[in-house]
Amino acid sequence: MLNEILKKKKLILASASPRRHAFFKDLGLDFEVQLKPVKEVYPTHLQGSEISDYLSKLKAEVFIQDLKKDDILITSDTVVWHQNQSLAKPANSKEAYQMLKTLSGDWHQVITSVCFTTANNQKTVHDITEVKFKRFSDAELWYYINNYHPFDKAGSYGIQEWIGMVGVEEIKGTYTNVMGLPTQLVYKTLMHMAS
Repeated sequence: MLNEILKKKKLILASASPRRHAFFKDLGLDFEVQLKPVKEVYPTHLQGSEISDYLSKLKAEVFIQDLKKDDILITSDTVVWHQNQSLAKPANSKEAYQMLKTLSGDWHQVITSVCFTTANNQKTVHDITEVKFKRFSDAELWYYINNYHPFDKAGSYGIQEWIGMVGVEEIKGTYTNVMGLPTQLVYKTLMHMAS
């Protein structure tokens, strides 16, 4: 349905995430993946959704001069926010363990921002989901890290993986948002842009 409405537009997804690619396919959208390197650095005073909003816009900047009239560029960023701190992608197993240890037995927020950029307009939206983890044993944390290598994921985990299946006690908000794309918000925004 949405694909038919957008048939005169060219959707460009600037993300290497296989999960985001799968979501776009599941939404029935025709899209092209384009990647350009961006140094993901943000001002230290930013908090929560301000960080993901800023980074999703930053990722769009390197494409703006190349956009044509009917292009819609989509960039995104996910932040895990816990105790007034952003938990980014871990550099190694030790960092992954430390992050997961702090999340163990507590609530945290997963915030995903999506920036929609055209040749003459830009709109950024975000969604916030609250996730409560059970208290993990060290053996469980190391099992997950050693078997699933979550080094490409904010907060050191993927909710769709083993740790999410055994560890999520409660969730408030949208599940797909925790996986890296608030699909209902993307659908709604694209419908609005197409109308």
